[in-house]
Amino acid sequence: MSTKTVMTVYGTRPEAIKVAPVIKAIEAEAGLTSVTVVTGQHREMLDQVNEVFGITPDHDLDVFAHGQTLNALMARVFHRLDPVLESRRPDALLVQGDTSTVAAASIAAFYRQIPVVHLEAGLRSGDILSPFPEEANRKITTQVARLHLAPTATSKANLLAEKVDAGTVAVTGNTVIDALLHTVAEDIPFSDPQLRQIEESGRRVLLVTTHRRENWGGAMEGVGRALRRLAERYPDTVVILPAHRNPIVREAVLPQVEGLENVLVTEPMPYGEFTRLMSLATVVLTDSGGVQEEAPSLGKPVLVMRENTERPEAVEAGTVRLIGTDEERIVTEVSALFDDPAAFEAMSHAVNPYGDGKAADRSVAAITHLFGIGSRLPDFTGQPTD
Repeated sequence: MSTKTVMTVYGTRPEAIKVAPVIKAIEAEAGLTSVTVVTGQHREMLDQVNEVFGITPDHDLDVFAHGQTLNALMARVFHRLDPVLESRRPDALLVQGDTSTVAAASIAAFYRQIPVVHLEAGLRSGDILSPFPEEANRKITTQVARLHLAPTATSKANLLAEKVDAGTVAVTGNTVIDALLHTVAEDIPFSDPQLRQIEESGRRVLLVTTHRRENWGGAMEGVGRALRRLAERYPDTVVILPAHRNPIVREAVLPQVEGLENVLVTEPMPYGEFTRLMSLATVVLTDSGGVQEEAPSLGKPVLVMRENTERPEAVEAGTVRLIGTDEERIVTEVSALFDDPAAFEAMSHAVNPYGDGKAADRSVAAITHLFGIGSRLPDFTGQPTD
């Protein structure tokens, strides 16, 4: 029996983290052959994730260009992916999440009548402009996907509300938990001696990540001012900010925290070290989607600097709270967790509504079922565990 080829296309570090467990599971499945295509948007960070999981891409589209628009990025993905689709002729194309790469690759495959498999399908914020452009990208991908791998029952319900055929939806759990559990078990040490010193000191750590496009400008400057106020109010706490490489982000945040002894600004960290940093953190302040899923699995309270979220499960479980980007509210919410042990305890239980580490197995089983060469596994139930 000939094997079926699954081509996986990804370009950013978050995509790489989430597709890596599935790529490894495809490689281990007797009836499937894996072809990997990277777009290279987060070159160094992408390579680091591939190295952690032992993945060597088969094709590199190299679409990154400084300052390019979203339209230019989409155009490059279309132009450089299509010849690869034509030459390799995969039996299915796998994409993850909601980047512009996902939307472009999905449409390119659809035009060639290649079935699209959408990993992490069904997330919705309900606002087409927030997050931008992600909400539109994932809705576009839903329209052309043949198989929807929804991470949770909530995501499945979103798809069914949009009249997606229930038979095309499998609830898998989120592969970010598979990746997290794999990487934490590796016990990868910090390469930065400052981080090793902080770890050894036992000081309280506020971990901050911010990059979201809709927060650029005045909102992000307010985030920076809030961090300065928190660092000055809590001098024994270390604020650690792995700074996104986008100059728009850096120019908004970094001037606000210059000169503070207890603020450590680092370059973006390799994935393995970042998982260690999340484990070290006391509180996580973020506008990242992936961190909203990962940190609760490590028992960390997460304050999300967004007005809405397409990941409501941890909000409902009580380990994630939406606080927006208002400077005063950021200071108030972080301070409450630092000053009130009961408030901290209420958010710090290790509730994991996103996955059990078996999402990749469920995903690959659903793909073999799509091809008629295997059977699906039971859906992930998403029951929180204490």
